[in-house]
Amino acid sequence: MPDIQLEVNGRDYEIKDIAPDTPLLWAIRDHVGLVGTKFGCGGGFCGACTVHLDGNPVRSCSVLATSAVGKKVTTIEGIAVDDTVLHPLQEAWIEHDVPQCGYCQAGQIMSAAALLSKNSNPSDSDIDDAMSGNLCRCATYIRIRRAIRTAAAKISGNTSRTGGNV
Repeated sequence: MPDIQLEVNGRDYEIKDIAPDTPLLWAIRDHVGLVGTKFGCGGGFCGACTVHLDGNPVRSCSVLATSAVGKKVTTIEGIAVDDTVLHPLQEAWIEHDVPQCGYCQAGQIMSAAALLSKNSNPSDSDIDDAMSGNLCRCATYIRIRRAIRTAAAKISGNTSRTGGNV
């Protein structure tokens, strides 16, 4: 089995003896030790395992770890500014009391972060499109949309548009 080098959240990790068919999800969780990224369906359908690969959201259960070599992997643990300052999405998630069971939330936030990195003023339709692949068993979709609108406003400095339509 080969050794690979992964850059996760700006830090290099050498992973020894990894099977060539190991999904990125398990490399992150089992080899790197970051467990915020969750296993949901295992088929790339639910979005719980969403991470960024070179800034793009991917389902880490469906991406081979070997295909992430030479790319930047960002997990939920890596989106905060630092250990004391949360990302505006994380702040908005708390403000709007989004999580219930919380299981899907890391993937939801990672998909939302990818949206806001490309579109700082998304419409409700933009949000719905970007988030359509992330399932929430607790159906907190309205709060998720509100939190994304609030985070977008914080990022752009326009706090008059927080909440959005429901």
